Amino acid sequence: MTTMPTRSEDGSFRVWAPRAAGVQITTGDGSVYPLVKDEASDGWFQGAAQLEHGDDYWVRVDDTNFPDPLARWLPHGVHDAARYWDPTKYQWGDDDWRGHSIADSGCIYELHIGTFTSVGTLDAAQTRLDWLVDLGVTHVELMPLAAFDGGRGWGYDGVAFNAVNDSYGGPDALCRFVDSCHQRGLAVILDVVHNHLGPSGNYWDSFGPLLTDKHQTPWGGAVNLDDVGSDDVRTILIDTTIGWIRDFHLDGLRMDAVHELVDDRALTYLEELGEAVRLEAASANRTIEVTAESDRNDARTVTDVDNGGLGLTAQWDDDVHHALHWLITGEDVGYYGDFATAPAVCYTLERAFLHDGTWSSFRGRSHGRPVDFTLVDPWRFIVSVQTHDQVGNRATGDRLSHLVDLDAQAAAATILLSLPYTPMLFMGQEWSASTPWQFFTDFSDPQLAQLVTNGRRGEFASHGWAAQDVPDPQAASTFERSVLDWSQASAESGECLANWYRTLLGLRREHPGFGSALAGTDAPSSQTAGGLRVSITTTDDDLPAAILLSRGEWLSCANLGDEPQVFAVPAGDSAVIAAWPSTESFNAQHRDGNVEISMAPGASGVVRTGHAR
Repeated sequence: MTTMPTRSEDGSFRVWAPRAAGVQITTGDGSVYPLVKDEASDGWFQGAAQLEHGDDYWVRVDDTNFPDPLARWLPHGVHDAARYWDPTKYQWGDDDWRGHSIADSGCIYELHIGTFTSVGTLDAAQTRLDWLVDLGVTHVELMPLAAFDGGRGWGYDGVAFNAVNDSYGGPDALCRFVDSCHQRGLAVILDVVHNHLGPSGNYWDSFGPLLTDKHQTPWGGAVNLDDVGSDDVRTILIDTTIGWIRDFHLDGLRMDAVHELVDDRALTYLEELGEAVRLEAASANRTIEVTAESDRNDARTVTDVDNGGLGLTAQWDDDVHHALHWLITGEDVGYYGDFATAPAVCYTLERAFLHDGTWSSFRGRSHGRPVDFTLVDPWRFIVSVQTHDQVGNRATGDRLSHLVDLDAQAAAATILLSLPYTPMLFMGQEWSASTPWQFFTDFSDPQLAQLVTNGRRGEFASHGWAAQDVPDPQAASTFERSVLDWSQASAESGECLANWYRTLLGLRREHPGFGSALAGTDAPSSQTAGGLRVSITTTDDDLPAAILLSRGEWLSCANLGDEPQVFAVPAGDSAVIAAWPSTESFNAQHRDGNVEISMAPGASGVVRTGHAR
């Protein structure tokens, strides 16, 4: 496969345009390079164009110039000329890099380049990589970089599959960022959106049927994975994916909302994509992994193809987020309602999904299927207490730090990082960032901009929000409020919480039995992940008072209430390995064959049994 229509080494272009009578490459100096129909591949045009690195050009379809929808570089925006980018110009310094698997005590850190620093570029983000290394992060997950209309956006309105949005620094900046990560031992995952295109700057309809009305998604027509012309669409999508991996040395992909990749073909697109990535990883002799955001609650997403699965590496697990959110905040509206009992939380944490074939009230139907942990590795489930979605899709983008105090945030970290799954952090949560993360856009079309503003405010009006209280996505101030304030990381409270994350991530790294688990590891049955057992004590009002997680020799506890709590667990000698905020408020004693763990209000910690003090 070749990356289309990016120029190949011999100077040729290859463009998919089955709706066109003719295709040409035109340049700013008036040069015109006609492409000819490929008789062997219906709908494709190919030919040479004498472009050098940095030359601007258009793709002319019949009599109209369009931005190249598969350009690597769109420095003038998604409505203007593309610029040719030669990936061989960058001199890489990561020749010895072979990657890092999520399975190897992985911790993912999700960040948005535009709001990660006050400058909002890939180069500026490099200045914070040492913080991530010191924290214990292994994988940086970049929210989508594909070019979109305007200078501000989450990235999910991208329209150019191949281009790095210019406001972030363009393609060379991504090379520098990934190179810098690899030289620090950090792997880089890119969030990729193949389920829809943004509403502004999408010119694909003039080329061919990239979208189809055969299926509908929340954004309109679906990406054409199974209709007429879908062979070519799949080829384009897979080529762009391999291009990102190859040209930018990426270590993995996060596929956005794969449940919206509507696909009725026997061989699914995700299977094809996964196989293409595996072949590329073998060719490059390094670890490259594909993760997925999936709403299906179906472990077949991460089950080997030979065993009837899609063969992806790992998947997001929103059920664990919802269970932890209720446990820590007490919020029980909307989808949190199903998780708003102690038994529901215990079940979810032990088995990855609450909805595993059970009734889902907010869906109005049964949902999901059980996970067999004798066959499926627990580390293949990516869990969190905050994500861009779960923060940004709240009306005002309020974080956990806006909802609970520092002790409760530390308890959330204790629980999250004691689970046998793969943890993911959202930028700033480790220091209790107080900056919100709100929904922001920057569409140039005034009519579209107003529709987005009205739509956002209308969505939350149905939940009782006044329009003026919902931030305007188009306002620059909404974006500016969402930029991290790194000075908070060095404040006393920020340092304390960040140190607690460092401690817990260090335990996961140094003690495999405390971190992510493999299939069948210490599991007495197929039902619980890594043999995890969870118990929650409650108040007279059935609110959570304290939680105990037990797995092998490791006990993790948190006091979630206002009164001191004690857990007594049958065990031999034991030692407190980590305590928040101190061993005065969290301690363990051996008494009458039990380990008695005493916790003051707000305390949490980790105990290792079978070990003397």
